[in-house]
Amino acid sequence: SNISEGYVMIKHQGGVDKVKLQITTPDGTTYSYTLAIGSFEAFPLSGGDGNYHIDILEHAYDNMYAVAFSQDISVTLNDEFRPYLYPNQYVWFTQDYKAVSYAASLSEKSSNDLDYVEQVYSYVIENISYDEELAQNVQADYLPDIDRTMDTKKGICFDYASLMSAMLRSQGIPTKLVVGYSGDAYHAWISVYLTEIGWIDNIIEFDGREWSLIDPTLAANNSSKSVAKYVGDGSNYTVKYSY
Repeated sequence: SNISEGYVMIKHQGGVDKVKLQITTPDGTTYSYTLAIGSFEAFPLSGGDGNYHIDILEHAYDNMYAVAFSQDISVTLNDEFRPYLYPNQYVWFTQDYKAVSYAASLSEKSSNDLDYVEQVYSYVIENISYDEELAQNVQADYLPDIDRTMDTKKGICFDYASLMSAMLRSQGIPTKLVVGYSGDAYHAWISVYLTEIGWIDNIIEFDGREWSLIDPTLAANNSSKSVAKYVGDGSNYTVKYSY
């Protein structure tokens, strides 16, 4: 029922210890997730209009999984931005979240959408520190928790991108949480859509008139000069998935 809005809700109630979800988009890209047991979760249809294939896989033994359910769906979005406005498993929020409340307070002080993006960006890079210990021990099924990130004031790239995405989406600004490679490192960052400009990809800093390259993790942990040298013209970034 939510397909035209750019997402699907899925709940698994079986008696197995682990469940995987795979969503294959119209261009053949397969997105893989770990499903929670017993509760609905939202997953984006980030491949635009077209035919998708969904598989639910239950843990059988060792690292082997068996397909328990499959379904094909035909998607026609109400508009292309829908998948990047709603909460999903990687960018989860409700109106009760502290991050959403703080985002609303920043929005009230902003003169326009671009100013609001700058305010959110500045908050994240000035208040959240990179968690080296978590980065060294993170598990494959790790999920961000935006209020935990605000409370602890630290996180990894996934947390930075999820927090900023949630704060922007909650105020109606389409935002992609992007996962791919920055150089040789597997990494997460964001892209933002503004009506006056279009999609702003790989942003890293704001010069008062325009954004260039929005990667809150790098901006928070490096000088502008060193970041610009590393990021260059954006060719170091390779997008694999958008959530």
